[in-house]
Amino acid sequence: MRIKDLLDPKSIKLNGVATDKNDAIHQLVDLMVASDKISDCKVYEEGVHAREEESTTAVGEGIAIPHCKSDSVKKPGLAAMTIPAGVDYDAPDDEKVTLAFLIAAPNSKENIHVDVLSKLSVLLLDDEFTSGLRNAKTKKEFIEVIDKAEMKKDAEDAEERLKEMQNTKVQQILAVTACPTGIAHTYMAEEQLKKQAEAVGCTIKVETRGQGGTKNELTAKEIEDATCIIVAADTKVPMDRFDGKRVIQCQVADGINKAKELIDDALNGNVSVYRAAQGSKSTGTSEIGKESKGHVIYKHLMNGVSHMLPFVVGGGILIAIAFLIDGALIDMNSLSIEARSGFGSITPLASIFKTIGGGAFSFMLPILAGFIAMSIADRPGLAAGFVGGYIASTGTSGFLGALVVGFAAGYFVLWLKHIFRKIPQSLDGLKPILFYPLLSILAVGLFMIFLVEPFVGAINIALNSALSRMSGSSSIILGIIVGGMMSVDMGGPVNKAAYVFGTASIVAGNYNIMAAVMVGGMTPPLAIALSTFLFKNKFTTQERKAGPANIIMGLSFITEGAIPYAAADPLHVLPSCIVGSALAGAISMAANCTLMAPHGGIFVFPVVGNVAMYLVALIAGSIASAVLLGVTKKTVVE
Repeated sequence: MRIKDLLDPKSIKLNGVATDKNDAIHQLVDLMVASDKISDCKVYEEGVHAREEESTTAVGEGIAIPHCKSDSVKKPGLAAMTIPAGVDYDAPDDEKVTLAFLIAAPNSKENIHVDVLSKLSVLLLDDEFTSGLRNAKTKKEFIEVIDKAEMKKDAEDAEERLKEMQNTKVQQILAVTACPTGIAHTYMAEEQLKKQAEAVGCTIKVETRGQGGTKNELTAKEIEDATCIIVAADTKVPMDRFDGKRVIQCQVADGINKAKELIDDALNGNVSVYRAAQGSKSTGTSEIGKESKGHVIYKHLMNGVSHMLPFVVGGGILIAIAFLIDGALIDMNSLSIEARSGFGSITPLASIFKTIGGGAFSFMLPILAGFIAMSIADRPGLAAGFVGGYIASTGTSGFLGALVVGFAAGYFVLWLKHIFRKIPQSLDGLKPILFYPLLSILAVGLFMIFLVEPFVGAINIALNSALSRMSGSSSIILGIIVGGMMSVDMGGPVNKAAYVFGTASIVAGNYNIMAAVMVGGMTPPLAIALSTFLFKNKFTTQERKAGPANIIMGLSFITEGAIPYAAADPLHVLPSCIVGSALAGAISMAANCTLMAPHGGIFVFPVVGNVAMYLVALIAGSIASAVLLGVTKKTVVE
């Protein structure tokens, strides 16, 4: 469907005048009604305003595209109005709107308004096009400007698709992106790789492996035809399917920060051939294609962490809610010391939440150890890792013991595979179902009972006792360290180390550390958003437009929202964010703020201990970073 097919001349108003945003929307709705597209104008107008409350539909450069999908729309349509004098419309660049389009879409599966909105958005990026619309003398001329631009764009798109089809066989790149949490890095790396591939005129398909599962999965045919495959991942990715193909293996952060170099190397052929039997040696000339031993170990660890997180987050939040319920319904002073020990399970409702949450939480260490072992030795390592993690969770070695046994179990099973490689082929079927589980579980059990539990258990007990006794300046220093670590690489290894330390502390009953970790991670995106508002001349137009999105990311504890800004100006952004995060962590620890939920951002604030001071810590850290950014960053000249 073409744009001009939706735009009736009755729904066009040239040289209009509007007193404010609401008046402009009302006039646009009246124009839509004039072309008989709406059955109930009141319901439709309320829907348009409801959409505006979510976020302004002003897109900058004096343009607004309000829209609504509603049962009150009889058939899809457009209305348009030029407003030479302009109208205040809550635009992101504070510029008055002089050109507005209203989209009406029926409440059906077609999502016609999305398609039209996409088409309009692309065309409206052309200053010549928008100038032609604003200067149109008649409605006919207005429609002709749209039709001419749309036909030109369609022709260009058709030509581009033809070129892509012609180039696919020689320039098809595939990629896989994955990060431990699977929330932000995974999709940011996907976006950057696509952007850089488009810039050099090659096609790319990116498989993402996030918390929502695998999406856009690569097919056998696509892998067969691929020129090169980029695996930008910090967790375990199925690699056997890439046997015999040129493969670059790197950190997911490289997919964000070094996307251009990765695409260039993939096209230039500076990449070694991956062999599934031994794993890629990455002996090509591409430095970022080489996978260090440290990154291999980190990937094994993060594979365990990524599988553990859903149990920790879901179970932790449910347990925190149980404490919140008992805290609201029970007078602790009226209970005996013995009764207080059951806090979180005293009332029936709290007991339900505690039972379910505790059940999920009990899987934390077996899952961690099991999937570390599986990352190292594939499925044969899973059973031994689970058993070792279970012993750690019921014994004294705890989180540290689970880490140790996860790696030990994985490498022990690898050794077993090496030992059993020469047994008769007729016995191959017994290896995964008898030899590997029997010998590895026995060995790991003995290793845990006689080595890990006595020695690592003593270390774990001493560490937790020291953390429990921390107060005053020592706790503040710890808050500075873990809070600052959250901003060092914003989702990278240092950030994840602090986060894992926080979750491990929850298991040990030290809830103030997790509080400092989360507030330190929430600070950078909020500081970025605040700084783009207070110091507009220090950021590009694109950075200012993206700034408000960081409010949502910051409040949701997604530190990665600040990555694009840090990548563009690391010398100023990173130190500023580290200072603010460290300050927030210090205030949180000093005020003895606690958090039993290992994720959730503002949505778990009801279960924060001393929530008032926690908000103070978040605000103080965000303001400090925002001001430092404003002072240190150079003025941008566009």
